[in-house]
Amino acid sequence: MISISEDELNDFLSQSITKTFKRNEMVSRPNTVPNEIFFINKGLIRVMIADNEGTEHTVHFALENQFISDYSNFMQKQPSFYTLQALEETQVVILPRSAIEWGYKNLQEGEKMGRLIAEYYFIYQDNRIKNTFSRTPKQRYDSITDVFPNIHNRVPQHMIASYLGITPVHLSRLKKLTIRKSKQMLSFSTL
Repeated sequence: MISISEDELNDFLSQSITKTFKRNEMVSRPNTVPNEIFFINKGLIRVMIADNEGTEHTVHFALENQFISDYSNFMQKQPSFYTLQALEETQVVILPRSAIEWGYKNLQEGEKMGRLIAEYYFIYQDNRIKNTFSRTPKQRYDSITDVFPNIHNRVPQHMIASYLGITPVHLSRLKKLTIRKSKQMLSFSTL
């Protein structure tokens, strides 16, 4: 994302710790002020929020080589709304607030890195809103692997359904329809 010298990188990373979370372990919980940002070396994190009735809704998945946190509340120093859960054994680099602030001040392109990460998540959220309201469930299902490669092999189907804003039963129908169309296309191409 940025040009960084070996010394800058070592100084920055010396302020972080690496931690491995077990499958289904909570990385971050709601109602606490998030004071760190996580960089995923290996694994997968689900971001979820519970409604007033306690029903969990999946709002995001974060994969390898991505940063994840409740960014809005991290920046505002307010209690988080989101739960971050490791869906498989997940190794992260934990960057505390002090390391992030140090990076902004001391890395030659530290502020640029912060801006690029913020832009990435703004674009992701904007696309998520547009897709939710302007695309059919089938279109959202068909494009989920563009955003999250191999997601169907890594995440339980009910979480994918939640992310897509549909029921698990509807997701099952969409999958069957997709498989049926793929078989039809294959049989036409062999003629």
